[in-house]
Amino acid sequence: VQLQGWGGLVQAGGSLRLSCAASRTIFSISVMGWYRQASGKERELVATITGGYSPNYADSVKDRFTISRINANNTVYLQMNSLKPEDTAVYYCLADTPIGRNWGQGTQVTVSS
Repeated sequence: VQLQGWGGLVQAGGSLRLSCAASRTIFSISVMGWYRQASGKERELVATITGGYSPNYADSVKDRFTISRINANNTVYLQMNSLKPEDTAVYYCLADTPIGRNWGQGTQVTVSS
């Protein structure tokens, strides 16, 4: 069971799009989304989206980030705009099933000032 996502390096004020595709071995996915963990801090919610495309955002990213998904291929996206240095973190995608939560391996997002 694997989730793959791709991050990167961007300047403050810039944009970055994260993608995460759940492997075909993961079935009956309900919620998909993203958490992040900055160095020395706990993992925190960024955004989630249900199978019915209802999003939920952390207050810190509202109006800057947009989450979306394509159910047909178990893919979730995170469009990040107006990035700030405090958005620097390892971003983890997730996929929930009736069995439990599946986590991706994490991808580094670095926002330079």
